[in-house]
Amino acid sequence: MKSSLGIGRLLIAVYGVFAISASARAGFQLATEFNDAPIAYLLSAMSAGVYIVATIALARGQKFARLAKVAVLFELVGVLLVGGLSIALPAWFAHPSVWSGFGVGYAFIPLLLPILGLIWLRRRSASA
Repeated sequence: MKSSLGIGRLLIAVYGVFAISASARAGFQLATEFNDAPIAYLLSAMSAGVYIVATIALARGQKFARLAKVAVLFELVGVLLVGGLSIALPAWFAHPSVWSGFGVGYAFIPLLLPILGLIWLRRRSASA
């Protein structure tokens, strides 16, 4: 199955949108509001980096499947960890990050995206 077809194309597009939006948001926050919530803004920057790596690795196909899997797994662990911490310790997250509240500010897409990404990667490797 080619990554340029069907669900793969949609998945890569959504990752690309998140890479751009998270990068823009984190860049703005780090440049203008860093002292207000450094943890949240650094986490947003980290998530942007993960989205960039995942987008490129997913788009490059089977050659970069291992990197894509690592990036998507890291993203899932990050969403679960940051999501849980932001609920358990809200004082640490005075301002939300992309992964705060399991991605509630982004309609929980940050939580669903790595799950769908891992499913797609598994199916793609099985068909290869």
